[in-house]
Amino acid sequence: MAVQINPSILSADFARLAEEAKAVEGADWLHVDVMDNHFVPNLTLGVPVVESLARATDTPLDCHLMIEDADRWAPQYVEAGAGSVTFHVEAAAAPVRLAREIRAKGARASMALKPATPIEPYEDLLAELDMLLIMTVEPGFGGQAFLDIMLPKIRRTRELISKHGLELWLQVDGGVSAETIERCAEAGADVFVAGSAVYGASDPAEAVRALRSQAEAVMARAAWACGH
Repeated sequence: MAVQINPSILSADFARLAEEAKAVEGADWLHVDVMDNHFVPNLTLGVPVVESLARATDTPLDCHLMIEDADRWAPQYVEAGAGSVTFHVEAAAAPVRLAREIRAKGARASMALKPATPIEPYEDLLAELDMLLIMTVEPGFGGQAFLDIMLPKIRRTRELISKHGLELWLQVDGGVSAETIERCAEAGADVFVAGSAVYGASDPAEAVRALRSQAEAVMARAAWACGH
């Protein structure tokens, strides 16, 4: 089970997205936050920018859709070039059907939970997913402080994944930095979205390497990872 670091372009310079994507080419994925000013109180980018980014970088795109009517829009992001598409369960009318459609179109299907949304009601859906995203801040803005109260939820989610023997990635997004990534890894996360911790650094590529090293060191001795 490998650590994955996904820099978030929400913290990048939007006037230089192609260059900013190249600055983190050692990353596993490029995390693309799509916000519609309805599901969350912010507006970022959409399908045309994802299409352009997909042409500008060899790093696969991890699109996180913080939008209403995810059932309608999520498949379009696969068509735009995303390798992974995350929809919020709070915005999906038929999450199982949507996950299957994303997979059928050739991308990894991921489901996100806001901080107040519990994981337990969705235990039976986990087998339909390739990744689950636990938000460690309220979605909508970059640069927020990490919510430590999400760590027990990460642990419970990892326990459910192990219980069912699933090869399911567990992603965390929000306030992930050198100060918080080790706690996330110890709790059970293996995919880490980092925005300002990467793009706010003088050397974004080195920041990616440093975060990866921190998480790998913890995972090597974490109880949840020892059986994998």
